[in-house]
This record gives sequence, structure tokens and C-alpha cells, in this order.
Amino acid sequence: METRRPTNPAAEEILGLYFPVLDHGFVSLVDYMGSDEDVERAARVSYGYGTRKTSQTRGLIRYIRRHRHTTPSEMVELKFHCAMPVFVARQWIRHRTASVNEYSGRYSLLPLLYYRPERGQLQAQSVSNRQGRSGKPLDAIYDEAMSRWERLRADASSTYEWLVQADVARELARIDLPLSVYTQWYWKVDLHNLLHFLSLRVDPHAQYEIRAFARVMAGMLQRVAPLSFEAWVDYDVAGTRLSRAE
Repeated sequence: METRRPTNPAAEEILGLYFPVLDHGFVSLVDYMGSDEDVERAARVSYGYGTRKTSQTRGLIRYIRRHRHTTPSEMVELKFHCAMPVFVARQWIRHRTASVNEYSGRYSLLPLLYYRPERGQLQAQSVSNRQGRSGKPLDAIYDEAMSRWERLRADASSTYEWLVQADVARELARIDLPLSVYTQWYWKVDLHNLLHFLSLRVDPHAQYEIRAFARVMAGMLQRVAPLSFEAWVDYDVAGTRLSRAE
């Protein structure tokens, strides 16, 4: 069926496809509204589609990004379907400028899928970064750590299933499931706030697990709004801002 809404062929190629992240997670671009042209149209409300060259659109988008003009980017939206461990979701939800609808453990039975870190991701606490890992794997204790985690998860799963079968309300049966259990949601966000999310979550200081999701979503954004993606990489990811003293 033909549409008169603006579309991007590169985005249409992956629309509705599911891309795996971590062991049981995924990201899918469910829908999007607008592209780079819509950012420019919002900034220059007096022209229509097809009246500008790509080079002109690129120049304006880079100017907007360089000078931190945000509202034109709010005219573009992307909607994702994502599945992630609960501890990742709790970091993710701190980005409040989005619309979220999460899978409900009150209405539906939770799929008892748990995140299992790869061997190289089991690391000691960083001495310099109180929130992060040191970068040095704890290979010697990996098998024991996995064994302890699996025993805990097996007990949590067994208890959850027993409570559900005993007709305990699902909203109570779920309360002691670990943070490693997977949840999922629909997450709709405008381009400006998505770029802010990505700036923080692709950063090397962000937790590895949420970086894995952010990288996949950045690739999807590149297909929806490639010029905005390019400007974001140049001015935010690979660029820097200096203070007066610096």
C-alpha cells in the first residue's frame, strides 16, 4: 500500500525486524515518523519536500547540532520494541522524556529468562570509577559465580511457579524475581531525546549491557536520519567541548 508520509528506504528495510542483544534480549524498530528532511522543515517552515538539495539539508542539520538547537529534532520520532534484563531497564527508565509501555507481570506470566554475563564481563569493581568495572576479568571465579547465580535463579523460578500454581496473585508472585530476569517494552522517543540517550549510553563509561542496546539503536537511527546521525557522531561522540580555561 502506498503512503504519502515521508519514509526512508534504508529504514523501511529493517522496519519490524528483530535484532538480538545480549543472550535473550532484542531491539526492533517498530515505527518512525519523519527523517532528516523533517528536521529541516521544522527549522525552515516555509518550504516543501523536494525543494532542497541534500547538501543544503546536511549543512543546516550540522549547524543545528553544533549550536545546540534542539526543537527541530523533536519533530522526528522513533518507536522501539525492546527486551532487556530488569537491571538494564531500571537504568534506561531514568531517561524520562519518552513514552513507555512495559510488559506487565500483574497480568501476564513472566517468561523466566535470565541474563547470563559472558566470561569476559565478570570483572572486579573499578578503583577509579565507583559505578563501573575495572576491565580485568575475574576468570578464576567465573564458574563458581555462574553456579551460585544459577542456584539462586532456579529457586526464584521454582518459587514463582509454585506461587502462581497456588493461585497467588501474579503481582505478588513476582516480587522476589531477580534483577537479571528479562522484561520488555515499547519505547517511543523523539530524535532530540534519543540522541541524548545515545550520547550517555554509548559512552565507554556506561554499563556494558546498556551500551549493547544503545549501539544497535544507533545503527537503526542511522537508517532513519543519516544526516542527523552523522552530525551527532561528529559533534557529540567524536567531538569535544572546552571550557573557557581549557
